[in-house]
Amino acid sequence: MENRKHPRMEASNIEADISDGKGFFTGVVQNISRFGLAITDIPKRLDKTADIYSVILDGPGTHFKLLVRPIWEGYDETTKTIGAQIENSPWTWTEFVMRQESEISDFSSQDIQ
Repeated sequence: MENRKHPRMEASNIEADISDGKGFFTGVVQNISRFGLAITDIPKRLDKTADIYSVILDGPGTHFKLLVRPIWEGYDETTKTIGAQIENSPWTWTEFVMRQESEISDFSSQDIQ
């Protein structure tokens, strides 16, 4: 069971352009939190030995540049998924995630009523 201070929330329609310092790759954001995210559908060529990745997130109403530290990787036949800790982000990222948390919280309270 996960014991996260800030739980991950599913993300939709957010693409990630990732640089390992040697090349650029595109993936899809699977989930987010204030201090982390998971990105899927990344080509296996992304250098897993890089300490930090530069990530640009784009989606409806979103555009952020983050520096992330890879924490874990998962693989399938042609792509990989990474879980990363956010090392540097703009304040607007925190605001964006907090709005998502608020929307989920509001939705959950409506279910209880």
